[in-house]
Amino acid sequence: MPKMKTHRGAAKRFRLTASGKIKRKQAGMRHILTKKSTASKRKLRKGSYITGSDELKIKRLLCLG
Repeated sequence: MPKMKTHRGAAKRFRLTASGKIKRKQAGMRHILTKKSTASKRKLRKGSYITGSDELKIKRLLCLG
């Protein structure tokens, strides 16, 4: 059987931490920023983590398990 290939789109969007969690960027910072408040934009700058229910799906895309 051939090697599993990493899903390149997922590899660009997600990062694995040392503890095994998967980091992601918050959505909503690409366009239509004028109507969003400064506080909401500031909160969106911070990264976030993948929820437990989606973790297995993302790990399969990244060929981690």
